[in-house]
Amino acid sequence: MDAGESRMDHLDSVRRSANMAKIRGKDTAPELRVRRVAHSLGLRFRLHRKDLPGCPDIVFPKYHLVVFVHGCFWHRHEGCKRATTPQVRRDFWEAKFAATVKRDVHQRNALRALGWQVLTVWECELKDEAALKARLALACEDVGRAPG
Repeated sequence: MDAGESRMDHLDSVRRSANMAKIRGKDTAPELRVRRVAHSLGLRFRLHRKDLPGCPDIVFPKYHLVVFVHGCFWHRHEGCKRATTPQVRRDFWEAKFAATVKRDVHQRNALRALGWQVLTVWECELKDEAALKARLALACEDVGRAPG
């Protein structure tokens, strides 16, 4: 058994690494769902603008609005049951999650400093499509231009 493995982990390190490598960073199912909702509101957007801090998942230039679609596990959605910490290599995971949260805060602050409105949509919030539509519409209204 490798040092990084646990008796509780049913996969060896090679298979675990292959599984983790399949986790996508963009065009995820939650992101696609938010894009469909935005499109249904008649909102037009750009994807993954590399010229903006944090390369936001969805950018609405007309409304000066950026959206990050965060997974509750990876981005540590506070109070969410999906934001669990693995029991194996707990120190590693806690450090990794802390760095992710710190990076997220830095990116939001940098975008706000540039005059962008930042909206974070959590994976667990996607069950309520009506609420998501309302949040997107309200965010666009907040900058003085309502969609539609």
